[in-house]
Amino acid sequence: METFDLLRDPWPWYIAGPLMGATIPLLLFWGNKMLGASSSLKHLCALIPSNIQYFQYDVRKGYWNIAFAVGVCLGAALCFRYFYDTNQVTIAAATIADLQQLGLFDFSGLMPREIFGEGHAGGARFWIFTLVGGFLVGFGVRYAGGCTSGHGFMGLSQFSRASFLAVLAFFAGGMFFTFFLLPIFLG
Repeated sequence: METFDLLRDPWPWYIAGPLMGATIPLLLFWGNKMLGASSSLKHLCALIPSNIQYFQYDVRKGYWNIAFAVGVCLGAALCFRYFYDTNQVTIAAATIADLQQLGLFDFSGLMPREIFGEGHAGGARFWIFTLVGGFLVGFGVRYAGGCTSGHGFMGLSQFSRASFLAVLAFFAGGMFFTFFLLPIFLG
């Protein structure tokens, strides 16, 4: 078994996976809470006074969810700032070969420079994909009744058929983008 530095290296699957999986019973048994990130935006919007009926509910029940989402963002920012070398991402050789076939060649940062680097982020194609993609993700989350973490972790752990179908749709959408739209985007 290989060793790793707890604070410097990404945690292996056999540690990170069970820890992530353990959050589900802890949330259910100790707090009667459902894991999911998309509802935190709804709760944030409900904090703003408005006449929109959709946001007229007791938002105090969602405070924990807002704190969860803020904690995830702060935790990620702290980890990337203090613990990880963000300029060195380790990618499997087979993945690099697959990405090169799709037109991605610069692996020096966290995000592909061919998409997010200078000269690409201001173009019309970038904004069309970003805005249309953002709309589709937002629409899909509301239509499916939750996000990938909510359906993937919480729904599947409860054997929800709707969550199973939602997760299949998430994966199908990701595959469709990767193999059909990304080559057009990079073309």
